[in-house]
Parts: sequence; C-alpha cells; structure tokens
Amino acid sequence: MKDDPHGFLPLTPATLHILLALTGGEMHGYAIMQDVLRQSEGLYKLGPGTLYDNLQRLVRQGLVKELGAKAGDEDSRRRYYRLTSLGGGVLSAEVSRLEGVVRDARLQMRTARPRRA
Repeated sequence: MKDDPHGFLPLTPATLHILLALTGGEMHGYAIMQDVLRQSEGLYKLGPGTLYDNLQRLVRQGLVKELGAKAGDEDSRRRYYRLTSLGGGVLSAEVSRLEGVVRDARLQMRTARPRRA
C-alpha cells in the first residue's frame, strides 16, 4: 500500500484540498488555508488544527514533505510544505476516481425515471 496511490483512497475533503493546493509549489500553512478557501470559492474553510493535523499525517504517509523555514522569510517560524511524487500520484488517482463518480452520477440521473408523488 505504501507505494500504491489507490491504497490511500478515498481522500477526505481536507486531504484533497491540501494536496491540490500544493500542486502550485511550496507553501506555508496560512497560504494553504487561503488557497483552499479560494479553490472552494469560500465554501470550505480549513482551521489551523485541521490543517496541521492533516499535514502531520500526510508527512508521515510520505505524500507531503516538510521543508522547514525558508531563508529570508520574514517569519522564521513558518514551515513550508511541498507535494511528493507519491502525493501527486495519490491526487491524480483521486481525481480519476471522482471523475468516475461524477460520470456515473450523471448517467444515473439521465436514466432515472421521475417518481410519482
């Protein structure tokens, strides 16, 4: 399972949004929270506890790498994170899975007959 992206599926919404945010490159926690808010058009907000609990788990699983502080950053306490190749594979597998779910749902909705009241 460790190297099989499908073994991590399905992803929770928090995990999906964090991995998606990190496709843009290295980010610190607050930037990840802001990107998740942007991705979801304000509908999904990650609090700091949820974000950092998930980041710790993702680091342990090898999906995200913690880079620590960046030289020259005005706040030396900031920790930066980036997506690993395994994390990218997991994200890709989840997107494919979700595309299948949406495809099946659309087909089901098209062929469903209206019920009588």
